[in-house]
Amino acid sequence: GPRWVVPAGRGLRPTTRPVPGAVCLPGPERLGALQRVLRHATALRVYGPQGALAASGTAAAWEVVLPGMRLTLTLSPDPARGFSGEGGVLDALATDEAAEDAELIAVLLAWEPRVDVADLAASAGLTPERVRAALIRLGTSGRVGYDTAEAAYFHRELPYDAGRVERHNPRLRSARALVAAGAVALEGELGTVTAEDGHVHRVRDTAGVLSCSCLWWAKYRGGRGPCKHALAVRMVRRGAAVGHETEQDMAQDMAQDMAEIGEGA
Repeated sequence: GPRWVVPAGRGLRPTTRPVPGAVCLPGPERLGALQRVLRHATALRVYGPQGALAASGTAAAWEVVLPGMRLTLTLSPDPARGFSGEGGVLDALATDEAAEDAELIAVLLAWEPRVDVADLAASAGLTPERVRAALIRLGTSGRVGYDTAEAAYFHRELPYDAGRVERHNPRLRSARALVAAGAVALEGELGTVTAEDGHVHRVRDTAGVLSCSCLWWAKYRGGRGPCKHALAVRMVRRGAAVGHETEQDMAQDMAQDMAEIGEGA
């Protein structure tokens, strides 16, 4: 099972359970990748999710400080699991506005070593939440990176194909297909999704957290991001909200036009 480490004096002490202040060490043998640079190291920093006290493993970043540089080794929650299918960022990738916002934010980036979300939000005329979603989308396509030491994004351009986001996230593609097929029905706080095999899955909203009756949710309980059914329900909800806002805007515009006609008369 997973192990954890906690600070102990000038070093780290291993523990078999996630006590407060502990960082998960999933697969200690993977730290061997740092062995060749350790003789040059001046410090070690270890990062993990704040408040992660679950018994299951979590991702962690091991940062070796070297003269003039830092080398970071990021470990997935389990040696048998990679990062491509974790799905923790699917909600940010699923919106059409995130794709449009990402293109706008990409134009405003200027190779900053530290991207300031508040400044970007002011320049783009977007909320900080939308800027963060856009940065997540840019990160998955290699156009920004995240520095754990600075706790901030930085601008970079890696030779990634822009279409890889969809190709590497099959749940995102499946959710879009369910929406396109009209398989989602909203019923207040409950949504139902008729899957390709005819099974009906129920998606429930509990304080903004979507749970599902499917096997994926039963197995991972949200630990690997939303299932395709919950993702499809969220997409339809957002589309309905955008449509409602558009109708309100049209009504307001019509009222404004009528008022101006009345003033002119």
